[in-house]
Amino acid sequence: MDARDCEAPGPPAYDSVAAWWDMVLRNLHLMPHSCSMLGRKIAALYHSFTSKSLKDHIFPPLVDMLIYLNFFNAPFLVDLKKPELKIAHTVNFYLSPEPGVLLGIWHTVPSNRAEDAKGKDRCWYEEALQDGNPIIVYLHGNSQNRAASHRLHMVKVLSDGGFHVLSVDYRGFGDSTGKPTEEGLTMDATYVYEWTKARSGNTPVCLWGHSLGTGVATNAARVLEEKGHPVGAIILEAPFTNMWFVTINYPLLKICQKLPRCLCLLKDAMAKDRIVFPNDENVKFLSSPLLILHGEDDRTVPLECGRKVYELARAAYRNKERVAMATFPPGFHHNFLCKSPMLIHTVRDFLSKQWA
Repeated sequence: MDARDCEAPGPPAYDSVAAWWDMVLRNLHLMPHSCSMLGRKIAALYHSFTSKSLKDHIFPPLVDMLIYLNFFNAPFLVDLKKPELKIAHTVNFYLSPEPGVLLGIWHTVPSNRAEDAKGKDRCWYEEALQDGNPIIVYLHGNSQNRAASHRLHMVKVLSDGGFHVLSVDYRGFGDSTGKPTEEGLTMDATYVYEWTKARSGNTPVCLWGHSLGTGVATNAARVLEEKGHPVGAIILEAPFTNMWFVTINYPLLKICQKLPRCLCLLKDAMAKDRIVFPNDENVKFLSSPLLILHGEDDRTVPLECGRKVYELARAAYRNKERVAMATFPPGFHHNFLCKSPMLIHTVRDFLSKQWA
């Protein structure tokens, strides 16, 4: 047999060269159009950059970073899709408040239903929202995600106290998609509350906000109030008056108070990004039962802020019995009211009276 008989047949060399040359000609023909498009894109980017001052490019993203701190996505080695590795009788699921945004949520059932929850899927957890145990939509503070240790501690305390807890990672936090903005976080909280309420039957649903989450909670509560659907109750843990006040008094940013130019830049950046979180204004428009919790030794958000929010709410509410405040002795700081033995009793006593 001739060795040439074993060679795989193929197109003549001429055909390969001709095909290659046709491709070259087509690309050359398209090059002017491609160059024109690239030129327009470069011009648009150049115009976008030069139409703003350097401070407009730098300060708004910097302020966003300092307020939300969502880049610090700790704990880092936790699989948020497997909450059972961190906390018992909990399931992970996702909700989409708008196209392109997916929120990661952990649903922890009350400890008295731990045995029932073993081996159950998300559908069982969703149906359990109608079991009569009160529900808390937990809105955390800035930085970290729903698996942070102090948040897990709080969820466990609430679960042991007989509550369902839905721990929400806002857009841009944890494994939730999107970019955090005040409007976006408010939409997230409102959507999760409405989703929960639609599945809870006659079971009451409460918004619980901690630190940054207090601003999200009152924003969402005000939106729902204006819709004619006031929330079942609101609990504000370590609330501030508004984001401007808490920002300039934040330990890392107190230096700005001595630099007028820095203060102006900070204020302009917050105004540009519409970052307000006005607890002091929102409480004037609410009618839901409102409980404020604050530690005496909170150095992140001083106790005076919580007292101011309480006074404003008390003055605005027609039914004064719907507003209450509890202060906690030194030792719990900003993140650890969950360690106080009086916390769960305070919360349950307040809610039982309001929901009686």
